[in-house]
Amino acid sequence: MKRARHAPAVTSLPQAPNDEASHRVRRYALTMGIRMVCFLLMFLVQPYDWYTWVFAVAAAVLPYVAVVFANAGSDSTDTAVESPSRQIEAPRAEPLTGDNAVITVQEKRDRDRPRDDER
Repeated sequence: MKRARHAPAVTSLPQAPNDEASHRVRRYALTMGIRMVCFLLMFLVQPYDWYTWVFAVAAAVLPYVAVVFANAGSDSTDTAVESPSRQIEAPRAEPLTGDNAVITVQEKRDRDRPRDDER
């Protein structure tokens, strides 16, 4: 007996690779920006006290954290699966009978453009 295969819903598909890469780059840049701020605060905030060490540790640890978060990829991003449902009813097509049984398409020819057999 053959099992019925169900196609995945569009909403359950993973994030596009380009979108995921740009999200990871933004997350990495943000973390490295915070690191630069900590590095600057370590030297600029006077007098030196315990918070200087906090800034120094943050500046030293944040590159590792940035790389780990950037490489995490879409594993850390939740994707919500939505069940698609019909929102509106499609109108019923009228059966083709009598006068409307033949569909005629008339095309206008460009006078400036040569026909296929004239080329």
